[in-house]
Amino acid sequence: MSEVTRPTLSDALTERMLELIRTGGHRPGDRLPSTRELSQRFAVTTPTLREALRRLEATGAIEMRHGSGIYVGADIERLVLPNPNMREIHAAQLLELLGARIVIEPPLAALAAEHAGREELSALQRVLDEAGRHLRGEDAELHDANMTFHRATARMAGNSVLHEVVDSLLTVHGPEQREILQIFDDRRRDYEEHLAILEAIEARDAAQAESRMRAHLVDVKTVIEHRLQSPR
Repeated sequence: MSEVTRPTLSDALTERMLELIRTGGHRPGDRLPSTRELSQRFAVTTPTLREALRRLEATGAIEMRHGSGIYVGADIERLVLPNPNMREIHAAQLLELLGARIVIEPPLAALAAEHAGREELSALQRVLDEAGRHLRGEDAELHDANMTFHRATARMAGNSVLHEVVDSLLTVHGPEQREILQIFDDRRRDYEEHLAILEAIEARDAAQAESRMRAHLVDVKTVIEHRLQSPR
């Protein structure tokens, strides 16, 4: 019979901090008590408290602002989180990540076509308008707009967990996505594929939205496979 691992003081303190946030009705952006107040409240030393705070900050549950204080983080209610320790993705992992997107994102585009509201569609059009202004070499801005488009499309599907999955996948391989812009070297085509996806969503054509998103992502994966096979 295996031994049950006992929670450490830091584990227990992390849970108590989360309980404080939940029971106190705190929302993202709300300021929490100071480190000194929390140490006194939980009867722990400052180093022990700071270890628990670092854990919570790594998952986005809190935000520690230098010279300002401790605040509830934007990711406090997330169920799916990107790995904060991820440093480098190997070729096989990258292809698996893209394969996962091909499985997940097309059905979400179909759901977006069924559920998206007018304001959401207008916001998505503004994202593509922004992308269209950065097709001549402003790759950092174009990358941000492209990733916002995919995140927003997933969010419009109405399933917060799957939206978090897509957001985490995009966060994990953000640097590789920027490389794709360089390798693909057809920003206009990428932009027009996004426009076609939006057009299908606006038309409430779920099947077309799903088909176009799948074709778009398969294009991306094909580019990456070609890059990995070609000598650099």
